[in-house]
This record gives sequence, structure tokens and C-alpha cells, in this order.
Amino acid sequence: MDYQTYPPHPDLASLISCYWTLEVPADNDSQRQRIVPDGCIEMAFILGDDIKRYTTGDEFILQPRAMVLGQTIEPFYIQPAGYVYTFAIRFYPYGFANFVSVPIKSLANKETAISTLFEEHSANELEKAMIQATDVHQRIAIIEEFLLQRLNDQKTIDQIVQSTVDTLIQTKGNAPIKSILKEDPSKRRQLERMFAKQIGVSPKQLAKVIRLQSALKLLLNDEPESLTNIAYESEYYDQAHFIKDFKEFTGSSPGEFLGNEKLALSTLFYK
Repeated sequence: MDYQTYPPHPDLASLISCYWTLEVPADNDSQRQRIVPDGCIEMAFILGDDIKRYTTGDEFILQPRAMVLGQTIEPFYIQPAGYVYTFAIRFYPYGFANFVSVPIKSLANKETAISTLFEEHSANELEKAMIQATDVHQRIAIIEEFLLQRLNDQKTIDQIVQSTVDTLIQTKGNAPIKSILKEDPSKRRQLERMFAKQIGVSPKQLAKVIRLQSALKLLLNDEPESLTNIAYESEYYDQAHFIKDFKEFTGSSPGEFLGNEKLALSTLFYK
């Protein structure tokens, strides 16, 4: 697997975390890959062979070849049908809402073709240009021109949402929402509504995903540590709480996660 990341244009850096590419040779014995929630929304262009997204059991759909993957709060499985080459844009949790008018909650836990989110002709021209581009730098230039043309200051994300997300990221998901809002109940209700519209999940759900990300990085990138130490450093109440959340968002225990071939792709993203 060849996974590469690229920084966005400065004018988009507050909304986009990075661009990334993934290239995997065709393999007749390819494993299903379990994808773990990461708290972000992504726009992806499948430039290789088709990719299956499993819905239930052995039933699957083919992912749209130009799509937006909304917020997810539970793991799901994908499997390539052959050669993999994907170019994608990883938005910050509040980033994508600046480019579309649909409620972000309507995109959660599924793939949506970009032709249903933008003017159909423009979306089709974008997909065609991304396919015909000769390298990643051309694709970055194409998508940035497309997004910068659609960036509307009047759509700028609500300040209460952005400050909450920024605080959750800075504190690795551990800042109590009531402390961020200074215990103002009216702001809490407003925040819940704005999160549903602009993020796609609740503040509590996003905080849990961000905290799990912190624990996953400790598990994958640091010297071997006990689960108790990882739970402590990630500010879980105890090891049992950590394992419960871990299973909820990854579908496996921490021990099962390490070295699992079906989690190789998620492991690659977190490393």
C-alpha cells in the first residue's frame, strides 16, 4: 500500500486537513478492510477499479466513483475489486459545510455522489477533469479551483461550532461540552442543532471519536504500553471504559486490532 498526504492551499487550510492518495496493486485474494471512524468528512475520487462497500453480511454496493463520505459513528467494511488508486480530500469536521447547502447530517453514515451535492454539469466536469489529470499535483490544482469558486463567506461555519470542534481537537476529545459553553443551557441546545446541520454528529459523538483517535495513535505509534496506561493517557475513566469505546468504534478489542489484516488500511491511516 502506498499512502501519501499533501497540504492544502493556505486559503483552504482552515477547512481542509489534507489531500491524500492511496495506491494498492490488484490482488485476487484481497481482504475486506474494516474502516474506523475518524471524525472527518471526505470527498473521494475512485480512479482505479471499483470498491465494494458492504452493507449487511455479504451484501454490498459499489461506492460512487466521485463521492462524499459523511461522518461515520461505527466501522464498516470495504473491498477492492482490483487495482486501487484513490485521490481524496479530508475536511476538518466543520469544513465541508462551507461548500454545500444540504444539512451535513443527511450525509452521515453513507456515501453520496457529488453529482447530487453540486450542480450536475459542474460535478460531471470535475469528475472528468480528475480522471484525465496526469498526476496528483494537477488533481490538487483542479479540486482547489473547484472549491475556492464555491467558498462563500456567508456560509462560514457558526463560530460556536468551530470553537467547540477546535477545543475538542486540542484536548483530544476530553473537554466537557458544558465547560466549553460555560454552562449556558441555551447554547447547548443551539450547539446540538448546529452540529447536526454542519458536522453531522452530536458534540458528544465527535468527542468520543476524537478521544479514540488519540488512543489509537498511542496503541499504534508508541512503544508498547499497557492498556491501562493508554486509557489513563487518553483520559478514559478506566480500562474497561476504554475497551468499551474501542469496540464500539472499531468493532474489535485493542488486542485484536493490532496485526489484523482486515484493519491494515485503517492502521495505515492512523500511522
